[in-house]
Amino acid sequence: MKITIDRAALMRALNHVQSAVERRTTIPILSNVLMKAEDGVLNLATTDMDLEINEAVAANVDKAGSTTAPAATLFDIVKKLPEDAAVVLELDASGNQMTVKAGRSNFRLACLPVADFPEIGTSNLPSTFSIPANELRNLIDRTKFAMSTEETRYYLNGIYLHAADNDGVEVLRAVATDGHRLTRFEMPLPEGANGMPGIIIPRKTIGELRKLVEGAGDAIKVSLSESKIRFQFDHIVLTSKLIDGTFPDYQ
Repeated sequence: MKITIDRAALMRALNHVQSAVERRTTIPILSNVLMKAEDGVLNLATTDMDLEINEAVAANVDKAGSTTAPAATLFDIVKKLPEDAAVVLELDASGNQMTVKAGRSNFRLACLPVADFPEIGTSNLPSTFSIPANELRNLIDRTKFAMSTEETRYYLNGIYLHAADNDGVEVLRAVATDGHRLTRFEMPLPEGANGMPGIIIPRKTIGELRKLVEGAGDAIKVSLSESKIRFQFDHIVLTSKLIDGTFPDYQ
């Protein structure tokens, strides 16, 4: 693998994906970012086994290939490079080391096998619909403050999202509570969301999603099942497991 990429584009993508990495993991591969380069595109992915963030960014691919490198270290290196630099990422013949070059800077990072990198399967997500980005930001901002942080009642550690009926009008309703306060937000039910199951989106997923959609201007495509949810927008794909529990009867 050998690619040349604009420093600003690489840093922006790394900034998005590296926040999913657990800082204190005991599994080394979970500290790494998966990098796949082909057809003028560099795909970056990170996961903590519950949440996965993928982003595609344009790059000049001299030699296609893939590897995994320490996400936090690579981000720190790129952050310190000159703003207008062209960054060259090159994997050695053994596949165990990647060189990062920009101007007179030269770094070497130890890599781990791509085969060790876990991926969250998303083969069957039957419910699919779109939400305008501003509506999704509004939904999160109006409800996230009431999510619980108490681990014993894990089913309150997120936002409950479901289709509901409000005086004969179908709505998409988001509810969050920590047992002391409760917030409820409604918006018109998007086309295709009629048969969706009631789901609880985890607190960490909500936090990462809110950061990622801050600058999104288009509709966010949402696909979900009873156990997983996926958000797609602006060359970014966020996939997450859902909380396996029953939200209390808030009515």
